[in-house]
Amino acid sequence: MNPEAETEAEAGDEPRAEEPGTERLAQAVRSAEQALIEFEIAVETFRVEVENFSRLHHQRLGPMYARLDELDALIAEAVAARSGDAEDTRRAREARALVQPMPGVDDLLGGWIDDSGMSPEATAMLTEQRVRPPARVRPGDAARRAYRELVRKAHPDLAPDEADRPRREAFMVRVNAAYADGDEALLQELAEEWAAGPVPAQRRASRGEELYARLEWLAQRKDMLSAVAAELEGSAIGAMLRMAPEDPDGLLVEIADGLLAQIAEREAHLASLTG
Repeated sequence: MNPEAETEAEAGDEPRAEEPGTERLAQAVRSAEQALIEFEIAVETFRVEVENFSRLHHQRLGPMYARLDELDALIAEAVAARSGDAEDTRRAREARALVQPMPGVDDLLGGWIDDSGMSPEATAMLTEQRVRPPARVRPGDAARRAYRELVRKAHPDLAPDEADRPRREAFMVRVNAAYADGDEALLQELAEEWAAGPVPAQRRASRGEELYARLEWLAQRKDMLSAVAAELEGSAIGAMLRMAPEDPDGLLVEIADGLLAQIAEREAHLASLTG
């Protein structure tokens, strides 16, 4: 059932009738709107997981990868020192170059600004927002439920008229940001804020031409979201997430365990070369 119709039913109002001859078309539009909203929820949920996984992967596993590079360089240098071979010396130089690359913009500015502009952390600092990494890849179940309910009620595509759309769009920006942080408390506050807000006006009966145009726009929107979803799924992080769709946070732990094992193995090898 359309969330707008639910609101109207709760208020005790009868929904206005469509123009004669357009009832089935109007129903098709409402069904397409709901399908599109569900698709947007799925795409946004996956986008948040990809972004969070990428940030946590860099934050938690980056130092381990750096340690592995350092150990590879130390091992290559130890081998070269023992053998004195020119080829071993060349390999040692190459391994060391991987550990000490030329500094880029991101390195010089401490991660606050890069080639694409200010990082989210820098923006948050300047706007006095909280600076924190996501707690986990996938927001908790309660946050996900709250997010879905808010989207189904406040989505801009459910605006009864164009005058109401800007209010909904601004509200959804806040909802998406709270969901990306997995902030269940803030999502609850937003739900209460929306419930206390003005009741949207009833949808007016639409002409057949307007309904056809609406269906065409919905189809175009779905095509755009499909392209976004395909790009996310085709990314390296998206591919990693598909390896553990039920427990992406557990995948990070599994990768970390594997890296720790590699570090221990290389440290033992280095000790045997230098001991």
